[in-house]
Amino acid sequence: MRRLALLVFDEVKLLDVAGPSEVFAEANRFGADYRLVLCSVGGRDVSSSTGMRIPVDADVADTGPLDTALVMGGDVFPAHAVPPELAEAARTIAGRAKRVASICTGSFVLAAAGLLDGRRATTHWQHAATLARAHPAIQVEPDAIFVEDGPVFTSAGVTAGIDLALALVERDHGHELARRVARSLVVFLQRPGGQSQFSPSLRGPVPKTPPLRAVCDAVAADPAGDHSLPSLAARAGLSTRHLTRLFQEELGTTPAKYVELIRFDAAKSLLDAGHPVTATAYASGFGSAESLRRVFVQHTGVSPRAYQQRFQTSRRS
Repeated sequence: MRRLALLVFDEVKLLDVAGPSEVFAEANRFGADYRLVLCSVGGRDVSSSTGMRIPVDADVADTGPLDTALVMGGDVFPAHAVPPELAEAARTIAGRAKRVASICTGSFVLAAAGLLDGRRATTHWQHAATLARAHPAIQVEPDAIFVEDGPVFTSAGVTAGIDLALALVERDHGHELARRVARSLVVFLQRPGGQSQFSPSLRGPVPKTPPLRAVCDAVAADPAGDHSLPSLAARAGLSTRHLTRLFQEELGTTPAKYVELIRFDAAKSLLDAGHPVTATAYASGFGSAESLRRVFVQHTGVSPRAYQQRFQTSRRS
């Protein structure tokens, strides 16, 4: 039996609670034995982000010995400071647990409790810079699905809690059981911890003009294809000057920079999957390892090989 305590509070994100809970409950159907206890300060029921009431099983003071302490997130952080009693509650259950984890902005609760000082951690990408500024003793990794640093785990936003829960199940019961849980829940098994939270093609505005949208879809579908400016203009049925103007007006960039960003995203995914640097360079359209290296250093500050090693560390350390 493995006892898990989920620390909740008013305005907790409902999916932060439900997603991981479903993973552990589903694991029980396949032979695991997780016992989930929802706890809060004072043992009071809480109101979730949707307004739905969440019944609480116990006061934090009464949780007893734990295998895992999970601290949920919510939009209340970092807009408001973590209440001292909530930070103390996190310290209390962490002191009783073999490992500690946070979902989404639950990292702000762990940080306020001093549990992330000197460690690597992540949180929702929108709030990573805020976490880093507020807690300089934490090495924030803003573009990871989840980060493991010793017995402390932190995950990115919302659905990343499912990835983290699957990772915990895999550590407890092996890959095959985690795979069965993922298949049953119809989710990925599992997005690796160091994988990017979102792709560059999703960061900017969506093209409004149909020819520009068609060009962007073509680049995303085949990053290694011929995406020179004349080729893209021909695909759109526009002059090169007109297409360049549309890119600037609607996406705030040039066609060449957009293609580079999509290729960078493709290369990052290939490196995440363990492909060699040279093969990745050709498969993503950069043509050479040196071209890929230059772009990688520009976007990440590290070489593709260093990035790959860091990705593996985020996933396994």
